[in-house]
Amino acid sequence: MNESVAYQGIGTTGRQDGGLPRAQAHALFGQTMGYVALTAALFALGAYLGRDLAGGIGIIAFIAAFAALLGLRFAAARSRELALALLGAFGLLIGLAVAPTVAYYASMDPTALWDAGGATALFVAAFGAAGYATRRDLTALARVSYWALLALLVAGIVLIFVHIPGAALAYSVLGLVIFAGFIMFDFQRLRHSQDITEAPLLAASIFLDVLNVFQFFLAIFSNQED
Repeated sequence: MNESVAYQGIGTTGRQDGGLPRAQAHALFGQTMGYVALTAALFALGAYLGRDLAGGIGIIAFIAAFAALLGLRFAAARSRELALALLGAFGLLIGLAVAPTVAYYASMDPTALWDAGGATALFVAAFGAAGYATRRDLTALARVSYWALLALLVAGIVLIFVHIPGAALAYSVLGLVIFAGFIMFDFQRLRHSQDITEAPLLAASIFLDVLNVFQFFLAIFSNQED
């Protein structure tokens, strides 16, 4: 689930639209995206190593990944090294958690994986650029997206027990709409954040956005109703 923080800005001469000076903003952006790439690489490694794991191991890995994410929130302001270690552990563990799902699609419908990956890259690039460029405060959008995500999760639980034709497609499309809001907000945070120590947290948040978008696109391209 995406964790959001309040938007902060300072209207000072020489600062970039209420955020950091340009050089610092670019440094934060580069560092954060580097961490995102590292997390994605460890995720891919975990997905590969766990391709033959049983589903029960995946659940344990998911719980451990969630614990690492919680630990990251506390470690970010205290120790950069510990925060990076927890971010890496999170990427590897979440890769292990989803490995059975990725392995299933790789064996049954590998084209869907490639299509979902390409669509995810375009989707994140488009909405990330829009969020980074806009001057409008997107905190309200993040708040609406958060409550919409909770409603979507409840609907997903209901759909486990009730079959509605076309519900899976609608669920995925709505999920993409919600995470478009999260992506815009998280990239705006990159532009306006005042603390470079937030880079690991921002990277984790953006990676979760990317992962969820990928899963929604995978469901759409694979035409799976279950």
